[in-house]
Amino acid sequence: MDSSSEGELEVKPMSIISSTITLLNTSNVKEKVVNLGIYEILGVMRGLNFISLSILLVFTTLQEAWSHGDQPLSKISIHKAIVDLNGQAYVKASPTVLGLKAQTTEWVTLEFSSPKPSADDWIGVFSPANFSASTCPEENPRVYPPLLCSAPIKFQFADYSSPDYKDTGKGYLKLQLINQRSDFSFALFSGGLSNPKLVAVSNQVAFANPNAPVYPRLAQGKQWNEMTVTWTSGYGINEAGAFVEWGPKGVDQVRSPAGTLTFDRKSMCGAPARTVGWRDPGFIHTSFLKELWPNAVYTYKLGHQLFNGTYVWSQQYQFRASPYPGQNSLQRVVIFGDMGKDEADGSNEYNNFQRGSLNTTRELIRDLKNIDIIFHIGDICYANGYISQWDQFTAQVEPIASTVPYMIASGNHERDWPGTGSFYGNMDSGGECGVLAENMFYVPAENRAKFWYSTDYGMFRFCIAHTELDWREGTEQYKFIEHCLASVDRQKQPWLIFLAHRVLGYSSDASYAEEGSFEEPMGRESLQKLWQKYKVDIAVYGHVHNYERTCPIYQNICTNEEKHYYKGTLNGTIHVAAGGAGASLSPFTTLQTKWSFFRDFDYGFIKLTAFDHSNLLFEYKKSRDGKVYDSFRISRDYRDILACTVDSCPSMTLAS
Repeated sequence: MDSSSEGELEVKPMSIISSTITLLNTSNVKEKVVNLGIYEILGVMRGLNFISLSILLVFTTLQEAWSHGDQPLSKISIHKAIVDLNGQAYVKASPTVLGLKAQTTEWVTLEFSSPKPSADDWIGVFSPANFSASTCPEENPRVYPPLLCSAPIKFQFADYSSPDYKDTGKGYLKLQLINQRSDFSFALFSGGLSNPKLVAVSNQVAFANPNAPVYPRLAQGKQWNEMTVTWTSGYGINEAGAFVEWGPKGVDQVRSPAGTLTFDRKSMCGAPARTVGWRDPGFIHTSFLKELWPNAVYTYKLGHQLFNGTYVWSQQYQFRASPYPGQNSLQRVVIFGDMGKDEADGSNEYNNFQRGSLNTTRELIRDLKNIDIIFHIGDICYANGYISQWDQFTAQVEPIASTVPYMIASGNHERDWPGTGSFYGNMDSGGECGVLAENMFYVPAENRAKFWYSTDYGMFRFCIAHTELDWREGTEQYKFIEHCLASVDRQKQPWLIFLAHRVLGYSSDASYAEEGSFEEPMGRESLQKLWQKYKVDIAVYGHVHNYERTCPIYQNICTNEEKHYYKGTLNGTIHVAAGGAGASLSPFTTLQTKWSFFRDFDYGFIKLTAFDHSNLLFEYKKSRDGKVYDSFRISRDYRDILACTVDSCPSMTLAS
């Protein structure tokens, strides 16, 4: 090779990896290269002039993700990647310092050029910028792509904003970055996704304070008059004390300390969470704000006192305290599942199938003044083992979760992993096995690893099940569900709502119809007697990515033929699928069932409005416009709840 050639390396295929390693050994630089990041490696490569990208990237045959259609990153054949650095190619990112005004989200402009442009060229976003060259062991045969030592956060084609890039070799992109406790770099690849060649790497970009406290998410505590605040930062307990400064609006503030936790790669159950998808989660803090006055408005901000005496603050937020159990006031609840995340810059990031996610988020933000509490019932962000996606999701919902309680349930994409006690033996969590969901958000469960819990909000009692753990009769969860339903005082809290991720009731989703079950197998067999006995009004599920509402039903029979206005007792439970908040939509069966009152193959969410102890409004809204497309009302007295229906009262009493 001509060592005098300026800036351009001879392309070396992966087949020379063994000879490369031999040369590295003889050059006594193997250990140095293995432990270096991309910038140091590029320097070594320019000196040695022959290192293959195989030293930088561990390769494996990639599999296309099996669910919800194509995953853009699954098409990147990184195992074929080679280095083709060109001195005439460049990527320039600006500004280099972000968040100078304490912003947690900011746009970056990329200018790039290649002497050999192609319509297949693309830009990959990496963080940390000096992405690691350490080995990523393959831990199981089913590894979600992309198998990089440090997975790219997202990518975009070079001609996305520059249609003439192929002719001019010059282009630009605007990409949105969030504060994620590390810096960023941008890599230009040629050769398309199937034969990528690394052409150029950008300068580094970073937030002014990457460790700053970010993305607060509220949740109800174990007592009705307690609110919890959870957030993420780069400050561990050996660097700073974490707290929330808060109080009634316009009154002197007090400080409540926060607990701090984190976890490491070994906490994950498998790949990719434990390998290519691993990213340091930083530190997660939770503070408990207690003895709140019902419906009072409180302001708060996140704080860290560094050990040198200085303070780091977030911006100020506010929330309204929850009503006391039974309080007669206007109460508005939003429920949905399977929202996921998406990118405002249009980039093709991992799991980029949640086309409705941003619409749902925007609509909730637009109407936030008319929302009191939110339940996201499973399949939160579809990180599937790519840890960086959790930061991106909490950033996306920050305007919502920082203002109203954001309660979550666990779904298959948070929990399921073989050999970990999950009810299903699949790999949908990507090796997370519940760790991220249990730590990134607070829920008032007795044991967050089990993730079932109850919570009261004024006239509502919510019983939240965990469908990824056994719920059948005789199990610990079954006993919890019965206690949750049985212990509510319906005179004070007339509206009894059951929530779960998988459909334990009724659904016309094509997948369930093909099984012949119209439900999660074994779903309602044990639970329907509880719903009927304790007169559950509405059961809401995610998992199927559509909207459907049933009649009030018990044992496959409609107990009430009314569709839009229920007066008196329901005699059964209305089951609702509300899993269309963002993930790719699921088709319905063509079979017509008598119990299916309304179906919609579109993105949306539901809203419950309790006006008082006797009147409830149910609405289904589409994410694209926030308008109501299905609704019904319930109007009744307490004596209607007391009335016996089939299997709702004991067959024999002492009086009889």
